[in-house]
Amino acid sequence: MSKSKKKVVTTKKTTAKTVKTSPTVSRKRASSGSPAPAKMTPLIFDKTNYMLMLAGIGLIALGLLLMQGGAMPTPDVWDESLIYSSRRIVLAPFVILLGLGVEIYAIFKKTNHEPKDAEASA
Repeated sequence: MSKSKKKVVTTKKTTAKTVKTSPTVSRKRASSGSPAPAKMTPLIFDKTNYMLMLAGIGLIALGLLLMQGGAMPTPDVWDESLIYSSRRIVLAPFVILLGLGVEIYAIFKKTNHEPKDAEASA
């Protein structure tokens, strides 16, 4: 009694490369070896946002500059009008708060991210 073995004939050759690739990967991308270019996403902030942020930083710096200065003429003399002037007590904090408000507005200002092709065709 001789037992004959069944032979299975396939037309597709299985190699190590085809086994390792996943079925969702396209052939073009798998064969080229380089990844596909990433899709360009728009930036969060626009040029106007950055300009407003710079203006806010400038206002904060101006407020700090208004707050400094006013040294006493001599170390023996105490002049309250130099230290407690309205420029230091009222104006400088107001300018700093205004700068912080501009910064908050610049961060929350919405930008239009419309494609340039849509603007040209309209």
